[in-house]
Amino acid sequence: MKNTFLISIILFLMGSFAYSQEAKIDTIIYKKKDTTSLNMLVIYPDSSDDTKKFPAMVFFRGGGWEYGSLPQSLEHHQATYFAKRGVVCFIAEYGVKGRQESSLNFWECIAEAKSAVRYIRENSTQFNVDEEKIVAVGGSSGGHLAATTGIINGLDDPNDNLFFNSKPNALVLFNPVIDFGPADSILFKMVGEKYLEISPLQNIRRGVPPTIILQGTEDQWTPVSMIKYYKHVMESVGSRCDLFLYEGQKHGFFNYRRSKKYFKETVLEVDKFLISLGYINGEPTIMNED
Repeated sequence: MKNTFLISIILFLMGSFAYSQEAKIDTIIYKKKDTTSLNMLVIYPDSSDDTKKFPAMVFFRGGGWEYGSLPQSLEHHQATYFAKRGVVCFIAEYGVKGRQESSLNFWECIAEAKSAVRYIRENSTQFNVDEEKIVAVGGSSGGHLAATTGIINGLDDPNDNLFFNSKPNALVLFNPVIDFGPADSILFKMVGEKYLEISPLQNIRRGVPPTIILQGTEDQWTPVSMIKYYKHVMESVGSRCDLFLYEGQKHGFFNYRRSKKYFKETVLEVDKFLISLGYINGEPTIMNED
């Protein structure tokens, strides 16, 4: 796994994504389990001011919870842009390579996502990160994991340093999986009545971090009606939930390789969301990118 990971990083650095060449990139091990190491890619802002504290974004990729490997094109494009905007960006591995759908362990993936957020907060000084400005980001199953870090209580790895909080300060969700209940027959069949332990929708309570959701109206996995209800429940407990719907778009519509138009439009809304929270400032530049 280590060699594959290093080869992937080299290929990424040799890639054609021009402005990624400007970023300072590191790889770190944020968690070890048995004989496996889980890595994070760290993309730093282009700043020589080591005394400044930057906001952080930690990205969890989609892909059905099977294996959150590195690197991935979509997350790199998003993260490298926000690094240019003054954010320390992390892309976190999770799961076990080769795991089959029938043996998915959602609880394990959630624990790893929480470990990633906790690691960033615990090591905030090392990364020059403001520990009160950590944003969890994800699409599809990665959106589920990001949401659980801000919503689900417990399910932490007992081997973590639990002194540090695993709850991010804001959530950015792209067509997220938000309901494991009977309304989603496939997921409900996989987890049964235990869905209440891992389903974001049923665990929304006061104090959920401010959230932005970006969703296509023709998403084949998460109906718009469910997303609208999620927003309603969020606002009913006093939490901010900005929802942007994209007419006629299906699951994954925002992927850079699928549509630069929607990639830019969704990143623009996320940029404005972070500005509204006071995490970044200045005018968004995504519409000027190649």
